[in-house]
Amino acid sequence: MKMRLRFHGAAQEVTGSMHLVEVNGRTIALDCGLFQGRRKQSNAKNRSFPCDPAKIDAVILSHAHIDHCGRLPRLVRGGFSGPIYATGATGDLVRILLADSAHIQEEDTEYWNRKRVRRGDQPIEPLYTAADVDDTVRLLEARSLGRPFDVVPGVRATFHEAGHMLGSAGMGLELGNAARRPIHVTFTGDLGRSGMEILRDPAPLPPCDYLICESTYGGRETPDPEGMREQLAEVVNTTVQRGGKIIVPSFAVGRTQVIVYDFHLLVHEGRIPKHIPLIVDSPLAVRATEVFKDHPEVYDREASAFNRLTGDMLECEHCEYTRSVEQSKALHGRSEPMIIISASGMCEVGRILHHLKNNLEDPRNTILIVGYQAAHTLGRRLVEKHKQVRIFGETYKVKAKVRVLNGFSAHANATELADMTAPLAGRVRRAFLVHGELDQAQALAGTMRQRGFPEVLIPESGQVFRIS
Repeated sequence: MKMRLRFHGAAQEVTGSMHLVEVNGRTIALDCGLFQGRRKQSNAKNRSFPCDPAKIDAVILSHAHIDHCGRLPRLVRGGFSGPIYATGATGDLVRILLADSAHIQEEDTEYWNRKRVRRGDQPIEPLYTAADVDDTVRLLEARSLGRPFDVVPGVRATFHEAGHMLGSAGMGLELGNAARRPIHVTFTGDLGRSGMEILRDPAPLPPCDYLICESTYGGRETPDPEGMREQLAEVVNTTVQRGGKIIVPSFAVGRTQVIVYDFHLLVHEGRIPKHIPLIVDSPLAVRATEVFKDHPEVYDREASAFNRLTGDMLECEHCEYTRSVEQSKALHGRSEPMIIISASGMCEVGRILHHLKNNLEDPRNTILIVGYQAAHTLGRRLVEKHKQVRIFGETYKVKAKVRVLNGFSAHANATELADMTAPLAGRVRRAFLVHGELDQAQALAGTMRQRGFPEVLIPESGQVFRIS
């Protein structure tokens, strides 16, 4: 039986996750994510695949973050028509995230085409449309954690809890048939952390012969997540004392709900002023919050208990969810202290750009960074303390305080990754590190070799490896 692993996206970078498992003429994609970063480079990557999409037999999706699912409509547009396997919560999130992404693609294309027509250039097509998303979501097939399912002849898969976001899962693949011992491949997806708000802890990684492991924070330590609620309270209280606003660029799915949950807890415990409004200014986050409410079965014990106590852990007296553009614009005219959570999480598109534009130059305000910021994004420039940044073609001085609370990160840090992979050291023939910038992958590779992994590789995009 001929078996290979082919690496395409999230190879020595953190976006565009996609890895192919080829088994006896069949091809399975693990994730199909959007590349993010520099516009021209990302656009070129997003329009290409390592093989003809029509020749991919199935996709197994680890979770709904756009860098893991965001190119699925492009794959379908290119001819893919097989099943897309995901957990039920992931499928529900994918439906709203891809619809939002298509809307952005179409608006972005319309904007650039107006400029191209004025220059006499040929118009461009969007990466995909709402119709492509409709075709994509019809292919989703829900599978439960811990229950093996057949993917293609000779391949079975089992989802396990990844603890990274609502519905997230890693997967164990069994490749082979009754005539020989099967080969086991484990793909971690993005690994979460023990003690994170709302979600259950990650499950142990399944034993395997080959390991494909994320390395986002492979060489970086982040604070204990259990201290983040206290630090959030400190940021809120000090900013309110200055009469300022807290602007939170946040991923619409996962991080936003955690911040709302912690805000509700802090208000309930009397640790921040009850009168401070918290505004979630993201239609996508509003829809995602409804999906969270539909899946209480994935909550951990603390969240389940608080949800029962309050009747709704994601709603409280001074929490506002905006839906319309008019409601969003009205926030710019409000001068009282408040917390505004808005997307996108890396400050690349969406309403957050307007909030940053209107608040960056006021020293009373705080820009609160609560998630990973990829290279070449506006969010990364803020984290790196640039004195000025460009938004909508205009330059703005960064006078607001910039605070980074890395403990809210839903990615396992260096120690956590090393500890989660360590039990596999005696069995794994080869480990492949993906979804990490090169320095982070190299750091984790060194740690894993010290802990007994015989071969740890950091594949480049396009590299192919035989497995047997």
